[in-house]
Amino acid sequence: MATKPFGSVICDRMSVSVFDADRFNDHDLVATDSLPLHPAAHVLHYGSACFEGLKAHRGSDGVIRIFRLDRHAERLRISAELLCLPDPPAELLTEMVRDTVTANIDDVPRPPGALYLRPVLIGTEANIGAAARPSRTALLYVIASPVGDYFDSSRTLTVAIETGLPRTTPQFGQAKTGANYAMALGITRRAAEADGADQVLFAPNGDVQETGASNFLMIDGNRIVTKAPDGSFLHGVTRDSLLTIAREQGYDVEERDVGVAELLARAPQVEMALSGTAAVLAPVGTLVHDGRRVTVGDGSPGPNTGKLRETLQAVQRGEMPDRWGWTTAI
Repeated sequence: MATKPFGSVICDRMSVSVFDADRFNDHDLVATDSLPLHPAAHVLHYGSACFEGLKAHRGSDGVIRIFRLDRHAERLRISAELLCLPDPPAELLTEMVRDTVTANIDDVPRPPGALYLRPVLIGTEANIGAAARPSRTALLYVIASPVGDYFDSSRTLTVAIETGLPRTTPQFGQAKTGANYAMALGITRRAAEADGADQVLFAPNGDVQETGASNFLMIDGNRIVTKAPDGSFLHGVTRDSLLTIAREQGYDVEERDVGVAELLARAPQVEMALSGTAAVLAPVGTLVHDGRRVTVGDGSPGPNTGKLRETLQAVQRGEMPDRWGWTTAI
């Protein structure tokens, strides 16, 4: 399954809960199939949707561990609030994710693969006159997909820098919602065609934020520089995990504003990487800015990027002690 494109294989069972007027009902495990969605559903007309992405890992000891389930549940609730969707109780979402993993446990790949989990919350009220108010009904569901690496970690990525257009509207920067990804699609496609770029780093007015699907880190020896969390970009759980590990390993972590000029000037002497649930920590080898290509370091994967990636994965798979209580065993 890991040889298939990332996320294209969906497991047979999913978990579903319906919100109707005032509460989410008890969730059910059902066959993964088409959703019973009315053509006038709020989500189809007014974009009332948010989601999460997390993984369950099979350890060398055979134990399945879900990584940072509580943090992802919390982030979905933040997105739901921003999208004016009903608040999914953390206990409910935790149970739904755990039950989805258990129901598809035979599909959890061995390392380096993992079971990617996708909780989704959508507004379902059938009313095309409800543009100015939230949906009164909603659907929460969790699907799963056995995956391999999103990026080939043995090679470096080419990242184009976009300074004119933002990745998202300011009020939804912290939300994990499909519209943010749709806004980046055309820009990313054009960069791929023009520059062979794998991703686009959005830096409106020169302020480095994130790529279409990952947070951005610059690593200079024992120092890591990344943008401080604010409302303009998604607060990555993988980012937070890597920074926590890095501090324990003696790295100095600077969370501050970063400008494009600084990136270009420091590129030859540093490592750069993209972090995310799917990407883990993927090395960047080339920046493209205004048609100019700038090599990052010597263009190959850097040692600090590899070290941090391997440490994080060791924690996820139970090969190193989980001192932070990040993993939930199934």
